Amino acid sequence: MVHDSRSRRKTPARKKQEKENKLRYIPLGGLGEIGKNMYALEYGNSILIVDCGLMFPDDEMLGIDFVIPDISYLEENQEKIVGIIVTHGHEDHIGALPFVLPKIPAPLYGTKLTLGMVNNKLTEWAPNFAPDYREIKAGDRVEMGPFKVRFIAVCHSIPDGVGLAVETPVGTVVHTGDFKLDPTPIDGRLTDYAAFAEEGRKGVLLLLSDSTNVEREGFTESELVLSGTLDRIFRQYRTKRMVIASFASNLHRVQQVIDAAGRFNRKIAFVGRSMIKNVELSRELGYLHVDEKNIVPIEDIGKVSPGSLVVMTTGSQGEPFSGLVLMSKGEHRLLTLGDKDVVALFATPIPGNEKMVSGTINRLFALGCEVVYEKDRDIHVSGHAARDELRLMLNMVQPKYFVPVHGEYRHLVRHAQLAREMGVAARNAYVLVNGDVLTMDPNKATTKDHVQAGGIMVDGLALGELQGSILKERKELAEDGAVVVSLILSPEGDLLAPPQFESRGFIHLEDAAKLREELTRSVEKIVDSMGGKAAADLPLLETKIKARMRDSLRRYGRSKPAILPIITVVGGASAGGGTAVQAGQGRKRRS
Repeated sequence: MVHDSRSRRKTPARKKQEKENKLRYIPLGGLGEIGKNMYALEYGNSILIVDCGLMFPDDEMLGIDFVIPDISYLEENQEKIVGIIVTHGHEDHIGALPFVLPKIPAPLYGTKLTLGMVNNKLTEWAPNFAPDYREIKAGDRVEMGPFKVRFIAVCHSIPDGVGLAVETPVGTVVHTGDFKLDPTPIDGRLTDYAAFAEEGRKGVLLLLSDSTNVEREGFTESELVLSGTLDRIFRQYRTKRMVIASFASNLHRVQQVIDAAGRFNRKIAFVGRSMIKNVELSRELGYLHVDEKNIVPIEDIGKVSPGSLVVMTTGSQGEPFSGLVLMSKGEHRLLTLGDKDVVALFATPIPGNEKMVSGTINRLFALGCEVVYEKDRDIHVSGHAARDELRLMLNMVQPKYFVPVHGEYRHLVRHAQLAREMGVAARNAYVLVNGDVLTMDPNKATTKDHVQAGGIMVDGLALGELQGSILKERKELAEDGAVVVSLILSPEGDLLAPPQFESRGFIHLEDAAKLREELTRSVEKIVDSMGGKAAADLPLLETKIKARMRDSLRRYGRSKPAILPIITVVGGASAGGGTAVQAGQGRKRRS
């Protein structure tokens, strides 16, 4: 038998065809971190995006408001994008949309409440952008290019969340979204076990599953258990004003506080910008139910006796400008706390927020408040599935390939281990990082490719690379401080006044006369040695000054402060005055 080797050789056209017949899962955020959730499914010339969230900064991100995903890959391929789906309204799933959507405009799919929350954000942050909203509800099936998406109801700590079953030409991808299997949800909307099980019976190529609570054994408790906790607190503190702090987006918890207030004949007031906006939106859309006559405007809080009022506010995580934190500092314009108040924090600190929460609690105690915050008081219930629920999901879906999502790296590893215990082949459970590309078909999967992914810092309305120089400079200034030297030169390079020094975050130069004298002599020697070049070559003068001052400062301390020369050349023939040039920035101004 003769074999023609040419029949086995892959031509460029055949390679391209094979690539186009494969599905690519591309995580751009949410892997190895809590927040910044975003991923893409790519098949041929079509890309479907799921979620677009932000992540709050850690302690080392000085002055940064939050971090959003790097979408360079999507910008380069934006003509392929067929749609963006948001699974629910939490910030870690919708928070980046005002910065991302104008760059990659595409139809935006979500449930009524989720799109309402997105619209509030876009109105505030991108008022000139006109989004293309496509409202869906659980149970809907929508075609987006080659993708046929089924929306599946899931319970979470916010109403109207959905999971996804995405039918593609090479198999079905199931994404759980953030979920738990709550048997008694506040709104009566159960996670749709039957839909997940049906997809499992039909066959699932890839499962993407929430990993947040993989380290917790058993089942996550129902949100309904907090109803008993609220009743106990209301009975115990009948004569005190009740201040309850919670996540503004946890509308199930807000509803429970409203209901408890009604049972104990208390009025309710809402405090905090995000709390007020979410309550107004949820009432308007029918997700929150409260009698108008039971709501007290914040301006009228002082007119209600302490035992007849509940204040629902933000600040359960110690956020610096939240309602509760302002109250704890005595800085709230309308609310002053004291020994007639009991404050309950109905949330546990997110990892990294413990210090801010502890500081808030200490300040509240110092004001004379009773504070309820202990974990053993049943003051918080998670919105994420624990290990037994994750096992159930794996049993129902029975995927060929598995990728854990939404969690720190250890969560992903533990979840992949759990999947292997539940029967997923060891080689088919992938622990990925942002930017990895899982390329698959029914027979094979590989992780050879990688795309650009990472974080973009948001500081106000300014954006910058997460690893960029700004953050590095801020860290250096925070750790070592800065020393500024100001020189005024004539056009001939002569000093017209003694050098002036200022320091911030370094030793006080006013208290270090010897160092100040040494710095003055060093700078004067450099200027004298350069002669006329001092005024003609300001960058060179700046470099020499930095080097000489660094040598002097090193002898007085271990810190390495930033040295910032400000050099001004004054003089000129013009009648209106000379021209001043500031070194290092190339800016000119009339003097």
